[in-house]
Amino acid sequence: MIPRKPLTAAVVAVSFLALLYVVELVDVVLPMDLDRNGIVARSLDGLDGVVWAPLLHADWAHLLANSWPVAVFAFLAMAGGVGQWVVVTATIWVVGGLGVWLTAPEHTVTVGASGLAFGWLAFLLVRGVFSRSVAQLAVAVVLLVLWGGMLWGVFPGTPGVSWQGHLFGAAGGVLAAWLVARADRPTRSTGTANRPGSLGA
Repeated sequence: MIPRKPLTAAVVAVSFLALLYVVELVDVVLPMDLDRNGIVARSLDGLDGVVWAPLLHADWAHLLANSWPVAVFAFLAMAGGVGQWVVVTATIWVVGGLGVWLTAPEHTVTVGASGLAFGWLAFLLVRGVFSRSVAQLAVAVVLLVLWGGMLWGVFPGTPGVSWQGHLFGAAGGVLAAWLVARADRPTRSTGTANRPGSLGA
């Protein structure tokens, strides 16, 4: 489904992408080596990298590779509104980051927004299953046709690429879809209606 307010969704998606470019520019221009603030696996000092890692990239090529999926999936994930998008993104951010911290090779530093991209894609693919929405399932089919090959990234293979970030980002997206479906599910009364001569249970 296309966001109900496409202009707002586009502004948020582009603004987030612009933030990534600003951060990378600062990292290049200033001698700060921001990438060292990524997730350092199983190191208490590197645990705060869960917060910073999606904003950091190894170089411009890394950022450029992530830009298109980040922009597209961030936009589409706002179909439920910006508020819901913030909750979904936060869930992916935390689950993906903690998964990397727990399972990546020891002392490796992981950076990049690809975990978010995988999380948003997973959210978009499965939300229709949890919500039983035909329209959302139709969008999932289209995304699967266009971007399904990207899902191979959750498996080990390419040296230097964090499949852990992809896998746990996707897991965060599935969790977020389940949480959103539960929140959107209408509350059903389990009580028995009162009738003349009887008491409600």
